[in-house]
Amino acid sequence: MADGGEADDKIIAVMKDDAAYGNIRDIKDCPIALIDRLQHYFLTYKQAPGSVSHKVEITSLYGRDEAMKVIRASHADYRAKFPELESLWPKQMAQ
Repeated sequence: MADGGEADDKIIAVMKDDAAYGNIRDIKDCPIALIDRLQHYFLTYKQAPGSVSHKVEITSLYGRDEAMKVIRASHADYRAKFPELESLWPKQMAQ
């Protein structure tokens, strides 16, 4: 997404073994009606009555592989910004 001209990534995840959505592994597995509903939500969730609207747009839809890249990059950015916290992370996360 782009929110006010800035990147604003959204990751949609499904809980393992979820009764309703547990069979979804990638965006290609999602019914189009669900994708439409999620897009509507993200395009409107910041609109409060009487508020000044700002430009929000969905620039692209990506699948699981791209989402994992975004998560890994975000994790690396966080670790670089807060290196002092690394000693507090569980050993398997510090690798």
